[in-house]
Amino acid sequence: MNNPTGGGHFDLVVIGAGSGVGALDERFDGLKVAIVDRGVGPLRKYAGTCLNVGCVPTKMLVHTADTARAAQHGAHLGVDLELRGVDWSAAMDRLNRHIDPVSAWWLDGHEKRANITVHFEGTARFTGERRLEVETVEGTVELTADQVVVAAGSRPVVPPIPGLAEVGFRTSDDVRVMERLPRRMAVVGGGFVATELAHVFSSLGVEVTVVEMLDQLLAREDAEIAQCFTELAKQQRDVRLGRKMLSARRSDGGIVLNLEGPQGAEEVEVDEVLMAIGRRPNSDLVDAAAGGLATHPDGRIVVDEQQATSVPGVWALGDVSSKWMLKHVANAEAQTVMHNVLHPDDLIATDHRYVPHAVFSSPQIAAVGLTEQEAKAAGTPYVVGRAHYSDTAYGWAMEDTAGFAKVLADPATGKLLGAHIMGPQAPTLIQPLIQAMSFGQDARSVARGQYWIHPAMPEVVQGALNNLPLG
Repeated sequence: MNNPTGGGHFDLVVIGAGSGVGALDERFDGLKVAIVDRGVGPLRKYAGTCLNVGCVPTKMLVHTADTARAAQHGAHLGVDLELRGVDWSAAMDRLNRHIDPVSAWWLDGHEKRANITVHFEGTARFTGERRLEVETVEGTVELTADQVVVAAGSRPVVPPIPGLAEVGFRTSDDVRVMERLPRRMAVVGGGFVATELAHVFSSLGVEVTVVEMLDQLLAREDAEIAQCFTELAKQQRDVRLGRKMLSARRSDGGIVLNLEGPQGAEEVEVDEVLMAIGRRPNSDLVDAAAGGLATHPDGRIVVDEQQATSVPGVWALGDVSSKWMLKHVANAEAQTVMHNVLHPDDLIATDHRYVPHAVFSSPQIAAVGLTEQEAKAAGTPYVVGRAHYSDTAYGWAMEDTAGFAKVLADPATGKLLGAHIMGPQAPTLIQPLIQAMSFGQDARSVARGQYWIHPAMPEVVQGALNNLPLG
């Protein structure tokens, strides 16, 4: 790793080696560039959260969990399956074999670029406008730059709960360093990360207790989706809703969590605690205020449509500034930033109109656009179309009785306002609806203007579109 002792002036400094450097290509060969990255997770891996501790490893574990759960579903299909055990070490080895070489390749590729200096294992902090101080393993380095890109990401939120630090806990950042599966685990939280990891560990045989302050899981989803998902989750694991975690302590049997709920005080005893209540932007770690950067109340760096901050020549992207903490959003914003760094007289904006997301739990969920409650709150006219997986031939084949697709459309134009799918392969099935919204196609033309393979899962999407009462 290239960790120079000297600093100096650069044409461009990029803080964060995830999406922030993904768009550094041959266009930048004429510029003197510095990359500052502190690494992510306990292993301090290069190349960002998504590859090392986020999207990629969790989805690899989700696939392992889905395979394990197949044993439970086999009886419905006339197949006698049995899950005899899970080799956690083998599952982790598979992750490491795939992920670590990519992280190393990402670092090696940038170090070989003659114009790029990589300050690895360093935390960059602003000391003024476009002025940075970097603490590296070899000492403090001072940098100045004509332009700075802040892509410093985010980190898990851990509230100051009495006793929690003393008993020990995990976050999504350090699942990869777990040496063995616990017998019992509390997953604290009810959002994307919590529901995905609860699915992973419960499917692999861990007794999972979900502790969530709100009255349902995935509360930001369409209310109908969230309610159905919550009921299904209750059938799969111990779900404690409306609970506040007051304190934690060690006991002879493990870790005791003291909760406050609808019925008063209660206790849960587990062997591991996984905190997954959300993530916070790393703007404080880079001392955005010292750099003159305006921030939102939640800590996100303020940017405009061109990803420009309040300081000329400083740009921000990804989790540190975006309200969508999603890799595909960070990648899109990186393309905008790098274009604007190179073309100050021809600025472009990031298209945030139709940002989709997915939850890789059980069942899977995918969504784009307005929820029904958002449409109601905004007074937006809409109509709803629904179709169930069980309405389709492939749904019969899968014996799926819970999955469904729901679409919202403008009753006057037929243009889609939102789409929500819960069930197998939901993140794949929603793509034609994202495309329709992005390119202004109306629901009728999407449903009837093309072939839909029969019998295949996308017919549930076609059914929802056809069931819109558009006249």
